[in-house]
Parts: sequence; C-alpha cells; structure tokens
Amino acid sequence: MSTGYWLGVDLGGTKILSGLFDDELKLLARSKNPTGAEGGPTGVFGRIVQGVEAVLKEANVEPAQVRGVCIGIPGQIALGTTRVKFAPNLEWRDVDLKPLMPAHWNWPLIVENDVRMGTYGEFAHGAAKGAQNVLGVFVGTGVGGGLILNGDLFTGFNGNAGEIGHLIVHWRQGTHLEGIAGRKYMMKRAKDTLDDAPKRVRKEWKGVDLSTVRSSQLAEYYQKDDPVAVQLVDDAARALGAALGGLVNFVSPEVIVIGGGVTGALGDGFIERIWEIAQRYALPGAANGVKCVPAALGDDSGIVGCAAYARAHLPTA
Repeated sequence: MSTGYWLGVDLGGTKILSGLFDDELKLLARSKNPTGAEGGPTGVFGRIVQGVEAVLKEANVEPAQVRGVCIGIPGQIALGTTRVKFAPNLEWRDVDLKPLMPAHWNWPLIVENDVRMGTYGEFAHGAAKGAQNVLGVFVGTGVGGGLILNGDLFTGFNGNAGEIGHLIVHWRQGTHLEGIAGRKYMMKRAKDTLDDAPKRVRKEWKGVDLSTVRSSQLAEYYQKDDPVAVQLVDDAARALGAALGGLVNFVSPEVIVIGGGVTGALGDGFIERIWEIAQRYALPGAANGVKCVPAALGDDSGIVGCAAYARAHLPTA
C-alpha cells in the first residue's frame, strides 16, 4: 500500500492539467481546467486549486497524505524559490506562488519551468527512461527544451539552461529557432508568403484565420502538399536539425526526445527529417548510438515530470 502521494500540475496558457500519483508514480486521478486570465495570478491559482481538489476527491485522498506538489510554469523561474520571474503568456512578472496556497495545503511546493518538467517526465517514465543524458525539445506554439545531465535536471547558473528556442540560427538577422519552428511564428511567415503567392495557393487558405491555426490544421495542409505548409514545415525541420546537430556536438546527449503539439500533429516523419538533417551537422561519430525519438507521454509529460521531480527532490520523511 502506498504511504504517500505526489501532485503534478502543468500550467499552460490555455489549460491546467493536474495529476495525483502514488509512490510508484502511478497516475491515480487527472483533471483538466481552463487557465483563463481573469483574476490575475490569484484567479489562475484558484483554478489550480480546483483541479487539485478534484483529483484528491476522485482518488479519495486526504491532503495530509500528500507529500509534495510541483507546478510547471510556462516561463522563467527564480531558482530555489517559488517565484515566477516572467511568464509572458500569463502576463506574470515577479509572482510568488507560495502565498497563494490555501491554508490546508501544508505540503512542500516546487515551482519549475513547464518544458523542463516535460523533459523530466520523459526521462523518468517516458521515451528516455533509463538514459542519463537527455535533451528534450518540444515544438508547439513556441519551441522549448530541457536538459538532463548525469541523471538530473540541469538548470545552469541563472536557471535558463535548456532554452533551445532562443538559439540564434541566423546570425545576420538575429533569427532564433522559435522564430522559424514555433507555430506562432510559422503562421506569421505564412501570411507574408501568402501575400506573394499565386492565386490558386491563396484560394486554399481563403477564410483561414492564421492567428488561430492549430497544429492539426497545419498538418492537414502539409499532408495535402500545400506549398506554403510544405515550405513552413521544411524550414522548421531544417532549423531544428541544424540546432540539434550543433547540440549533439556540444552536449553529447544519449537520447533526444522531440515532443509538442506541432511534432505530434506532423508525426514520426517530421522527427525523421529533423534527425536526418541533424546528423549532417554532427561531427564524425558524434551521433553514433544517439537515439532521436518521439515523446511517449503526450499531454501528461508535464504532470508526470512534476510529480517525479517532486518525489526525487523533496524530503520523504
């Protein structure tokens, strides 16, 4: 019988996922709530509370049985604290989450970056389980990443390690990787391309609000060999491949896990294309034995990573 429970919360720009896990990190209950911006940090944390209370109720677990909670935040974290330095999608600056916890939540709290926690989830119980040196890359609205070095999360001196999306891939223009491979930026480039495209191409996109295009829609256009989508996806794969080739040389990971909404929608062929290009940029022999694999946990990578990280880094007594 389990002697304690762990909570993982993945706070996204549009949804909050909460999961309750036992000591073996078996998922016992899961909830999904809209994030919403109303009420600021207090309002958002209130919706986190709703999700957590829901999973506790579903699993019939008392708050006193919980050993700890980790919350993954889409932004920069002040290392060793519960303070969010900057979360652009939430419009948060210098927000401490600890004072927002209800009085009956007397368990320890960890606050970490959401993509780092997704990487940790794949390392602990996903596609990179058993590896000691892992590079996680998540391609969605933007591009984020995480690093596991020698079996533990690497955050670096100022806590920004793993921010692969901000690698400069075009030094003359200052273009970063996210600016080519993130869906938000891909759609901005789609507008510029369509403005100059032949009428037959523009017709296929007529009536489409580019600012709301989902990853699944992009994949549909790509699968139909739409020239705009094909160009966008190929540019993204080339930029990601070049970046990963350089990181193989620099970090020498054992496993590269690629996840995120864009990756999931485009499928294994997208990952194969990225890895094919990455190997062109790797030093002779540097990519030998390195695995480049799709994320295995889907939307749950964040809550699994948060719970696993809390279990590994909080006292168990």
